[in-house]
Amino acid sequence: MTALITIYATPFLQKKELQQRNFYMAASESSVRIDGIELLHLYHQNPSIKLRNQLVQLHTGLVRKMAHKFSHQCNEPYEDLEQIGYFGLIRAIERFDPSQGYAFSSFAVPYIRGEMLHFLRDRSTLLKIPRRWQELYNEGQKVRKELSIALGRPPKDSEIAKQLHVSVQEWQETKLAAQNRMPLSLDATAVHYVDCQITLGEALPCPRSSALQQQEEERQQLQGAISLLEEKPRMAVELVFLKELSRKDAAKNIGTSPMTVTRYLQKGIQDLISYLQPQAVANGS
Repeated sequence: MTALITIYATPFLQKKELQQRNFYMAASESSVRIDGIELLHLYHQNPSIKLRNQLVQLHTGLVRKMAHKFSHQCNEPYEDLEQIGYFGLIRAIERFDPSQGYAFSSFAVPYIRGEMLHFLRDRSTLLKIPRRWQELYNEGQKVRKELSIALGRPPKDSEIAKQLHVSVQEWQETKLAAQNRMPLSLDATAVHYVDCQITLGEALPCPRSSALQQQEEERQQLQGAISLLEEKPRMAVELVFLKELSRKDAAKNIGTSPMTVTRYLQKGIQDLISYLQPQAVANGS
């Protein structure tokens, strides 16, 4: 009889224990949220390293989640990304104002992501493309100059590829890989007008918020968009934006007039905006 009672009672007891466990877990999570809010208020009123460290411990999950996400998208170790992410978390804690009514997690994530993107950007300068591509790109630059002089105009990719004895696709892939290593400045002046000037950053859609941590994502989007421009507008953009040449000097390099360079720049900017706006909509900006 005792054995029979045990058999029928066990599922009930297990279910009850599970309910109790879930209740305690939910209560614990709720307590953590309440403690976090209280600590944020206390830290905002009277900052201290002790309170800051407690807040870091409470929100390690935000950093770990972002580190896992980035570790699957790059070759950097998860541990390095996690350590860098804590710098962003600390910055968010120091700048968060609980009286504004925002959720701390929504405020902190851009800071954490921004630190990781800065880290990856700095590390990317150490990355090398295959030696063959680097040699091919360097040789292609020499061929480009020689053909520009011989033809009196910028050579086409097909003409450069022919001189290099490679396919057009291989030359374009090599060129793109090399160009993607070039750092971009969003503050670089694009075009001077009588009453204003346009920078590369202004060619980007205005972000939904003022979080500067998204600059690195915008930088990557901008670099990809520049590579999609037609050849002459792209050359004008690169010469004026990246190499910071005057329109007169850019015109000499392209083999045209400064006025035509201005038109190329205007077209390049408009094309950049058209390429980047769909990305901004997709990202919710």
